[in-house]
Amino acid sequence: MTIGVVCGGVGAARFLRALAGVWPAERTVGVVNTGDDTVMHGLAISPDLDTITYTLAEAIDPERGWGLRDESWRAMEALARYAAVRPVGSSAAPTWFNLGDRDLATHFYRTARLAEGATLTAATAEICRAWGLAQRLLPMSDERVSTIVSLADEGIEVSFQEYFVQRRHSVPVDGVRFDGAGSAHLTDASRSALADSEAVVVAPSNPLVSIGPIRALAGVDDVLAARRDTVVAISPIVGGAALKGPADRMLEELGHEASVVGVARLYAPIAATLVIDPVDAHLASQVEAAGMRALVVPSVMNDPAVAHELARRTLAAAGIVVSG
Repeated sequence: MTIGVVCGGVGAARFLRALAGVWPAERTVGVVNTGDDTVMHGLAISPDLDTITYTLAEAIDPERGWGLRDESWRAMEALARYAAVRPVGSSAAPTWFNLGDRDLATHFYRTARLAEGATLTAATAEICRAWGLAQRLLPMSDERVSTIVSLADEGIEVSFQEYFVQRRHSVPVDGVRFDGAGSAHLTDASRSALADSEAVVVAPSNPLVSIGPIRALAGVDDVLAARRDTVVAISPIVGGAALKGPADRMLEELGHEASVVGVARLYAPIAATLVIDPVDAHLASQVEAAGMRALVVPSVMNDPAVAHELARRTLAAAGIVVSG
């Protein structure tokens, strides 16, 4: 039996790590958002795939939640030399998107393999093997899909990384779209993970810009809706706030409620159960009125025992019982 997990970045990485404590890693398949992917310095960068890979390899920087532990930044520091000679309008040598010296190796490898004609799926599998992962990680698509954010105050559209990193997700937004989603395809392997796994978990990731790009691909919602009773979502909103990132503000800015009820309204068409933290237990009846069963379980994964119990109870909600 396999478990499929619909993944964004940090929250999904932590859930997959927790899941490995109660379920065989080799029987876990993550379908990962690539709407955040970008090109910097000519390098193909897949932030969510890399965050999950580094987390499962126990190599992630625990304070930042991204990049590698004990990283150095000499290449980025050296780029400052070129700031004075860069022509106006040039995108050369940007320093707002930090890439650590050892992290660069992953992007070098991915870029070279894609240039040779490898698919992103194949390159990802090779990177996962290099890091010793037992889990199978799959990009949602081998075709380009880019999350584009509309900035409310500036009246312009920017890439997700420009919003999230360059502007530190501190500016209001009034729209999000997924460029390329209309023509891109869910890979066959990803479709199988969503359709054929014994259970599917929607990880605690931003519903709009981490899970949204995956759902924007043709057929994804249809596949999940067809097996809705065995799909369980974990709310990334706890007590009205996101544990990490701008999910709470984005929900409000884009017309949704920044609560587990707002999350339930987004996920009700594709998942039967929503996992909510005890701090939101008083909203359980409203979650159920939105069309989802509310499962109240501690969901802040700051302790291994809590994380493992979350994974165990989440699987049980989909009919998968594990011992321990």
